[in-house]
Amino acid sequence: ATVLTLAFPNIDPIAVAIGPIAIRWYALAYVVGLVLGWQYVKALARRYPGIIGGEEVDDLLMSAALGVLLGGRVGYVLFYNFDYFLSHPIEIVALWHGGMSFHGGLAGVLIAIWTFCRLRTRSFLRVGDLVAAATPLGLLLGRIANFINGELYGRPSDVPWAMVFPNDELHVPRHPSQLYEAGLEGLTLFVILAAFAWLGRAGDRPGLLGGIFLVGYACCRIIVEFFRQPDAQLGFLWGGATMGQLLSIPVALAGIWLIVRALTRPPAASK
Repeated sequence: ATVLTLAFPNIDPIAVAIGPIAIRWYALAYVVGLVLGWQYVKALARRYPGIIGGEEVDDLLMSAALGVLLGGRVGYVLFYNFDYFLSHPIEIVALWHGGMSFHGGLAGVLIAIWTFCRLRTRSFLRVGDLVAAATPLGLLLGRIANFINGELYGRPSDVPWAMVFPNDELHVPRHPSQLYEAGLEGLTLFVILAAFAWLGRAGDRPGLLGGIFLVGYACCRIIVEFFRQPDAQLGFLWGGATMGQLLSIPVALAGIWLIVRALTRPPAASK
């Protein structure tokens, strides 16, 4: 029987080209995500006075951006393609060829926030909460960029919305799992965190928003990995799990610990 599929939109991965200079949607997603996150953290900082000053958020943006880029790349090299980069070390700096790890980027951002807070004598957990609440904005845009690039697609499927991705050598209908991730770890997680931050006073419980983000992201990622095609160089690992699922387990545990800690301690009063 013929499987009906949706047509892949085939959007040009290059958003803007001026002569030899080409700006890709993927790079644009990072820039716009950081700018939106920067403004959102500023808005949250006004709701919870005393956590971080407006001008400090500007400096934090630069630290966070560096943490995302360095951590994301190092994580991809170590977790997803170590043997290749061991043989081709010059490729490590070729970011334009793609290859970023969320879990590596998360570690990089945490190190950047911790360093920033140590230098500014700010609370690591409370600043981290504000950044966590804004992070799904970047995830939403990043996953949409993955979809435009036709990369990180899903497993073969006969669902009515399956698509044949141009970069797929098998040319079979697949889950558009990038859009699943955009909807779950991007939009849904952003709305959940916004509800806790704006309708309640979650920002007054150090670590609560960060914990909710970690647990929420881990759950979303573990679920979507059942629909996403594993990286070709890794395939399925222990017990049929993927690398993304295995890396999400400690993230979820850390999030649970933060939530329990935040709820069993008295709230911090905003100034």
